[in-house]
Parts: sequence; C-alpha cells; structure tokens
Amino acid sequence: MSINKIFDQRLKNFGVDNNPQRLNGLSATLATVGFLIATLGTIYMDVSLNASDFAIFAWLAVWVLAAIYVLFSLKVANQWEKAVVLRFGKFHGLKGPGVFWLIPIVDVATEWIDHRVMVSPFSAEKTLTKDTVPVDVDAVLFWVVWDAEKAALEVENYRTAITWASQTALREVIGSLMLADVLAGRAKMDADLQKIIDERTTPWGVSVQSVEIRDIVIPKDLEDAMSRQAQAERERQARVILGESEEQIAHSFATASEAYINNPTALHLRAMNMLFEGLKEKGALVIVPSSAVDTMNLGGLSGMVALAQNQKPQERSG
Repeated sequence: MSINKIFDQRLKNFGVDNNPQRLNGLSATLATVGFLIATLGTIYMDVSLNASDFAIFAWLAVWVLAAIYVLFSLKVANQWEKAVVLRFGKFHGLKGPGVFWLIPIVDVATEWIDHRVMVSPFSAEKTLTKDTVPVDVDAVLFWVVWDAEKAALEVENYRTAITWASQTALREVIGSLMLADVLAGRAKMDADLQKIIDERTTPWGVSVQSVEIRDIVIPKDLEDAMSRQAQAERERQARVILGESEEQIAHSFATASEAYINNPTALHLRAMNMLFEGLKEKGALVIVPSSAVDTMNLGGLSGMVALAQNQKPQERSG
C-alpha cells in the first residue's frame, strides 16, 4: 500500500474526506461515453467526411469539455448523507440525497455529512477518582448529526471534536465520584455523561443518543483487597445468622421447658420417647446417666420388661 493511500485511510478514520469532490460511477460512465464519442467522431470526420481541421477540433473540444463537465459536476449522494456546498467560499446549501449538479470552479462540495447513528469508542486511562484511586474506563458513544450545516461550519472536524469532548467529560465524571460509586453506579454515570457531552455537541449540530460504560479496570492489588473484604463481610454475616439461629433455638427450648415444669409425667414420656428413638436404630448404643434412670424410674421398668421376657419361655415349655 502506498503512502498516499495510508494517509487517505487515516484521514477517513478521523472523519476527513481527502477527496470531497469525489467521483461516482454515473458521472464516470457518462464521461467515458463522451470521450468515446469525441474520439470516434474525430476519426470518422477525418477519414470518411474529410472535414476541415477546424471542424474536427471543434467537435473534439465540445465533447471533451462536455465529458469533463459531467465528470466533475454530476454528483450522487447516498440516502444517508448530504453534501455541504460552498459557492465562491460562502455557504450555498445542502445537496442530496440523490443526484445533483455542481458548477465547476464556482461550487465546491467541502463535506459529505453522514446522518446515520455513529458509534465512537473512547476511554480514560489512569484517571483518579474522588478518593484518589486510579481507574481505566472504556465507554461507547452513540451520536447522530441532526444539522449538517452546523457540523460543517461551526467546528473544524466534528468527529475528532466529539471524541475529545467525550474523553474530557468522562474524566470529569470519574473525578467527581468515589470508587464505590463508579463501580456500582454505571447507569448514573451513563446519564451524566450523556447530559454533559450533549450540551457540548449541540452547538455543532450533533445530538448524543446514549453513552454506555463498557469496562472499568482497577489496580490488581486493590482488586485483591476488595475481594478479601467482601469475603470477610460474607463470613461475618454467616456468623451473625448462626448466632441468631442459636438464639431462636434457645428461645424455643425455653418455651418448651415451661410446658414440662408442672407435668413430670409428660417429661418422663418425652424422655422415654427420646430413648426409644435412639434405641430403635439397629446397632445403636445409648449411654444414660444413673440420675436419669432414677428420675424416669427406668430401673423398675427394665426389670418388669426382663421378668415378662423370662415368663414367656416358661409358658411355652409348660
């Protein structure tokens, strides 16, 4: 790729058309036809008609001039764009979309304004928040040109101006917020950025439709510290919940104990039921304190059970 092509491509990336008097397929085709007619007519007049040199020159000059006029005067603007035309250096009007004519030398199409919604990425690197934390923020701006005349006449390069205005607005917003607000308040940042940028670009005939924050990058050490802080906070909450659960269980036991204060029989039945639940599991072993045996009279009860079990075999043998 040649240096001129690289230069032209970079200019287009910044929104500058290095060839505002751009050619199009229709004018090029008509100009080519004019040149062919001029050439073929000259040959025919010279060979077949044996015309004079003045007639041949006049024929050739007329068709060549007509072809050149069509080539540089006939313009075609796409559906989404308009051409800003200056006549003798003064604003003459907007042309397009569609086919329109320019007067060579007199008229100049200085800008071709795109009226579609445009997308411009921008970023702010190593920008300090209100609590002096450096962050990198990437964002996307959606904007549209609503007045082609202002966009062409009020600012030298509206695309570059929009990018710089967006970047400076992003730095201002970040500098006015704490880190926690930057991380948690993306919607508010989007709204604030849209308002600030739109106020700056409205005089240029540009309207900002929306701003979206794509990514927020904080230093790695701070990210690790915030991760540990969040983990410690979750552990603290888990301990608080566990303590509240223990308190509720203790309160439930205290309420249940009030029902057994004046009813020892119910307490014995509850104790026996708990013992039975533990013994019904196969292979289970339950160690009961002697005080509990005396309290529930389990000794007499176990003796009666053993006596009943011994009497059964004797009755069967008799």
